[in-house]
Amino acid sequence: MKTKTVKDVMRPVSEYNTISTEANLHDAAAALYEAEIRFEQDCRRHRILLITGENEEIVGKISQLDVLRFLEPKGKPFGGSRSLSRFGVSEKYIKPMLNQCRFWDKPLIDLCRDASRLKVKRLVHAPAAGEFVEEGASLTEAIHQLALEHHQSLLVTRSKKVVGVLRQKDVFKEVYETLGVCAL
Repeated sequence: MKTKTVKDVMRPVSEYNTISTEANLHDAAAALYEAEIRFEQDCRRHRILLITGENEEIVGKISQLDVLRFLEPKGKPFGGSRSLSRFGVSEKYIKPMLNQCRFWDKPLIDLCRDASRLKVKRLVHAPAAGEFVEEGASLTEAIHQLALEHHQSLLVTRSKKVVGVLRQKDVFKEVYETLGVCAL
């Protein structure tokens, strides 16, 4: 049996809608909403958008959660108590800090009015090394990255250029099918 690689399971960039770093948050939300509608009609569709930079190269990805996180103060994700608990930070310690932020005291219309014209480039963070995987990497290496870093997907590269996306759901399908073979 052939050892599967990331390339065997990834989805090519051509399957994804893209948005420019120069687009505004409203445009990104509209594109993500359309992606969600298409996903509801065909679950093989994609819910994220790939973000393109000046040279039309992929510089990141954006999801519905990223738009919601952008409404947080300063557009920075705070990190929930679950993710910080592994570092010894308790909910009792975090709760007073969240109360100081109190961004939720503003009506949604005010939050959206303030954020709607901001550029997508403010949302883009340089993906960390753990968010990329080479297309020739083994699936076990990719599983390690997905599980360890809690990613829903990884950007797949060939010679440092993004050529696809490895989705957690596609990797899980491979695991399920392999478990079925092992059970025989």
